[in-house]
Amino acid sequence: MPEHPPPSPPSAARPWVRVVADLPRWIVLGAASGVLAGFACWAFLTALDRATEARLEHPWLVWLLPVAGLAIGGAYHLFGGRAGAGNALLLDEIHRPTAWVPRRMAPMVAVGTVVSHLFGASVGREGTALQMSGSLTDGLARALRLDHEDRRVLLTAALGSGFGAVFGVPLAGLVFGLEVQRLSWTRHHAGPAGRGVWAHLVAATAVGSFVGDRVVHLLGHEHTARPEVHVAIDAALLTRCALAGVAFGVMALAFIEATDLVRTAFRRTVGWAPLRPAIGGVLVLVGVALFGRDYLGLSLPLLDEAVLGAHVSISVPLLKLAFTAVCLGAGFVGGEVTPLFVIGATTGAAVAPTLGLSPLVGAAVGFVAVFGGATNTPLACTVMAFELFGWGVVPPAAVACAVAYLCSGRRGIYPSQRRPHGDSSVAVHQLPGLHHRLRLGPARRPRPT
Repeated sequence: MPEHPPPSPPSAARPWVRVVADLPRWIVLGAASGVLAGFACWAFLTALDRATEARLEHPWLVWLLPVAGLAIGGAYHLFGGRAGAGNALLLDEIHRPTAWVPRRMAPMVAVGTVVSHLFGASVGREGTALQMSGSLTDGLARALRLDHEDRRVLLTAALGSGFGAVFGVPLAGLVFGLEVQRLSWTRHHAGPAGRGVWAHLVAATAVGSFVGDRVVHLLGHEHTARPEVHVAIDAALLTRCALAGVAFGVMALAFIEATDLVRTAFRRTVGWAPLRPAIGGVLVLVGVALFGRDYLGLSLPLLDEAVLGAHVSISVPLLKLAFTAVCLGAGFVGGEVTPLFVIGATTGAAVAPTLGLSPLVGAAVGFVAVFGGATNTPLACTVMAFELFGWGVVPPAAVACAVAYLCSGRRGIYPSQRRPHGDSSVAVHQLPGLHHRLRLGPARRPRPT
């Protein structure tokens, strides 16, 4: 049975003096979360680079992907427990704290993701960073015996710390940590006391994200530099970006639905959980035989070519989407965000000529907009566009992210993310999806993301 944290003390409106007096404490706690996230992300990114290099140097490793899937599925089946809920568990604990995040989550997801990449699974890295940061930060909260409300603040800071550290975007990390679960904080913290909590939340998340990014940088990992985008802003450009945003929103929705359909189909047809990623690995090998190896792992060369203005066929993002949906739906460990970056950038480069946009602008805007539509975080993605591509891309990115967010529907890749529904709120996995209409059964929470 998981050990439960102490309950929160009775709530009372804090005077601003108390709020200001508590700020140094939250700055220190946020910095501690950032240090934990930074060290973990640096070690993880270094291991991920080595795994990718090994797979490229030894192409035969790909043919062992089903065996790797069986090992990963077996490890989570035997030892995963609550850690198998992945990001869903972190968001649940922010929304309604109950028990400590398992300590084993961080090492299991890190090793599982590196193994997935070593053998070629098409998965990302953001889910791993968030889970490592959340698990380690909640371990700190456990050691300090923080109550429920303090844990919620620190777990939110951990999301920002992990995101900012793994992608090198500290400002976007801050906004992402606040935006991804904004409904929980908005609904439960109104009035003077709530404003005090928001002050602590922003302080801890901002410090955590910037410290996490700095730690990764100081330890020697350099994120890929992206070209600055300079474009004349006018109504015609913004209209074209809005039209592109429709395509990005549709692609985000297709990714969500495809992953859910694969996951539901596997759970209905394969009773023994460890066998699902093994079968998924076989399906990926069939895809490799038909379409080549460009869609394995992170597929960063596809993204780099798109961002540099190369011509891209629309089949490229569709195939990357299919490979990733199979891997994540089958139960391989990793994240969705980097594949969404690739899908978005290649979609943007593919549709740009038709819409009268330069491939660079299309790729840069698509890079963030598909992600924004799939995660319901258009503000964080607009900020990310600025950090990656400069001020010039902000207006078109903001338009495309907003349209993609509206067009992608009410659901998202984080199943415990809260969305308004009538007079209350529900987790996005409870909102109706395509699998209901196809009678494949209810949406289920995914294996680790």
